[in-house]
Amino acid sequence: MNTATLAFLAIGGLGVVVMALGLLGTELFHFGHADIDGPVSVEVVAGFTGAFGFIAAIASELLDAATVTGVLAAGGVGAIGAVPAGYLAWRMTRAARNMRTDPTPNRRDLVGCIGVVVTPIPAGGYGEVRVRLSGHPMKLNARADSPVPIGTQVFVVEAPSDTSVIVETTGPIPTT
Repeated sequence: MNTATLAFLAIGGLGVVVMALGLLGTELFHFGHADIDGPVSVEVVAGFTGAFGFIAAIASELLDAATVTGVLAAGGVGAIGAVPAGYLAWRMTRAARNMRTDPTPNRRDLVGCIGVVVTPIPAGGYGEVRVRLSGHPMKLNARADSPVPIGTQVFVVEAPSDTSVIVETTGPIPTT
């Protein structure tokens, strides 16, 4: 293995390391405000650099690049082969960043949820209920007009805060 091949392998390895750090969200090379991106992302540069290094290393070995001309030829092959990899990295990171997501649930979404009492609700005080909001179980402080025992199914009629609700029973209150 010649020196040019080792140099190209080192460049490819550096590209892989930068790509891993960029994908892990380290905000690598962000100078200034974090929301300002340049014309290409770090992931695109890392994808291009990694592909360039590894493709050029393969070409260097196949061409037995021992002269300057051979090293330049291997570098040219690496650059040509790295363009599709950089484009693919650009498309994939753009798709990941622009992916639509569901809106974050808020307290207005709690109204209408069905839940169950997990800590008894006393008259004029707070107990606790467990409700499911967007498929996620939530335990909330709860008030009711009358005492409600554990295990009673309740309906959320109001949400005065993000962590407390006002509930009504959905059926007869069980007796213990």
